Amino acid sequence: VEPFGSIRGRARTVVADDGLWLHAEVDDADDGATGRPTLVFVHGYALNLDCWHFQRRALRGQHRMVFYDQRSHGRSARSRKDRCTIEQLGADLGVVLDTLTDDGPVILIGHSMGGMTMMALAEQHPEWFGSRVVAVGLISTSSGGLKASTLGLPGMPGRLVHLVSPALVATMARAPRLVEGGRRVGSDIGFVMTRKLAFGSTVPQEYVDFTDEMLASTPIDVVADFFPGFDNHDKPKALEAMDRAPTVVIAGGRDAITPISHSRRIAEQMPSAELVELPDAGHMIMLERHDEVTQGLRRLIERVEQAADHEARP
Repeated sequence: VEPFGSIRGRARTVVADDGLWLHAEVDDADDGATGRPTLVFVHGYALNLDCWHFQRRALRGQHRMVFYDQRSHGRSARSRKDRCTIEQLGADLGVVLDTLTDDGPVILIGHSMGGMTMMALAEQHPEWFGSRVVAVGLISTSSGGLKASTLGLPGMPGRLVHLVSPALVATMARAPRLVEGGRRVGSDIGFVMTRKLAFGSTVPQEYVDFTDEMLASTPIDVVADFFPGFDNHDKPKALEAMDRAPTVVIAGGRDAITPISHSRRIAEQMPSAELVELPDAGHMIMLERHDEVTQGLRRLIERVEQAADHEARP
């Protein structure tokens, strides 16, 4: 049995610019690995920092690593609705860097909404990329155009998703207790939807259970608070700043949430990026194909360290 949620680090509290408390955890590097870039992991929508379980286990001790729960997610405090925006998440990430990474080099790694968070930071602080931020990992994410996503549904049902979803989510948010009760009663339906939307191939049941637990632990009104931000997300200019740093873009060919076309578009706009396509993988690619994702991150780290060694030579 995979011990999801069992890896813990040094707990830290980060105070965002509006006073909100963000839960963070720091895994220190082993003595022989000090001086290497700090890895900062940014999770996605309705998940929490534990979603990085496999990458955290594989890279532990080799780097100083920072994990945190986005506002209203996981162990972080609940945010006001008007602060539940991608732009605010970008500002939060900036405070996390200022609080927990000092002035040393940083590699940012984000999944889905976490990648969008990094793009917001790149718009707010383009000068950080290529200097303070020495590399970027973008996993199953998008720089915009999410209105075109159909959640994997064919034809007219797919096109209706973005007409129905905002109204449906808003309605559910007005009766959260009723909806939360229904979520618990309807767990079998939720399990099937998690398997269809999160994974592109057959995975161990515990992967589905773990993902379902993260989703179910996110209150429905939090889901509703952040939902409108995805339609408005449009950050192509952020990619110009991010392209100053080596980048890996990792995506699954069966991703029904952020289709692989979004990652291809990102890679086209970032000439320095390595694009890793895993044809049979879905949205939760860091679980489903964790070895390949970790290998992609290791290659990114090697690119950075080889460049630093080259610059250090007389």
